[in-house]
Amino acid sequence: MANLLTDRAFWVNYWESKKGLAVQLPPDYVFHGQLTDIVHQNQVQTAIELGGFPGYYAVFLKKYLKLDVTLLDYFVHPPVVNELLEKNGLQAQDIHIIETDLFSYQPEKQYDLVLSCGLIEHFNDTADIINRHIAFVKPGGTLFITLPNFKAVNGWFQKNFDKENYDKHNIDSMNPALLKSICETAGLQEVKAGYFGRFSVWLENESQKSAGVRLFKKAVWLTGKILTRLVPVESKSLSPYIVVQAKKPL
Repeated sequence: MANLLTDRAFWVNYWESKKGLAVQLPPDYVFHGQLTDIVHQNQVQTAIELGGFPGYYAVFLKKYLKLDVTLLDYFVHPPVVNELLEKNGLQAQDIHIIETDLFSYQPEKQYDLVLSCGLIEHFNDTADIINRHIAFVKPGGTLFITLPNFKAVNGWFQKNFDKENYDKHNIDSMNPALLKSICETAGLQEVKAGYFGRFSVWLENESQKSAGVRLFKKAVWLTGKILTRLVPVESKSLSPYIVVQAKKPL
């Protein structure tokens, strides 16, 4: 497990520190456009979200795109998942749950769509974790990965005001060219990797930060939003996310 930058205790503490996890997901949830296009263009019926507790994207895919969905994570607390499902008009049986270590688990089936959002950057060996994703993808299926771009302004913010969280991330993995190369080397096709979003900054457990830090963060967020509205581009310096999409050949 040396590949892992976090452990189970980290995730237990991380999720136990969170409040209000059960939220109603809107139809325009982050990455909704890409996911909707993938599902419609590829006649996707099954999907698995890796490392996704409490399952926001699994819930989104079930609620709005009516997929047969599975959530796999190292740590799953069922009451939180059930509360999230209820908040979104779903029931416990609407999502399959696999609580397991991705490094020891052998996929029992493959899926039309395999996605993770904010997972691969917690591992030192980026190629290894991506290949573990690929093992879940059906021939002809789609891989969809997102991760934060801590090489942008948001990363500076994390490094200076939440160094403990920053250090849990593999900054070198936040490189679209590297991610595209890994996917192509693994034999995937139609590989796309690039920056997503014009601007954003955030802090984990923001309410626990000092008033000065919270005020500064708000000022930076507002300034960035105004500037990127005037110059609406996605870039390495400002975009908060990186998105990777690829297909497994038949």
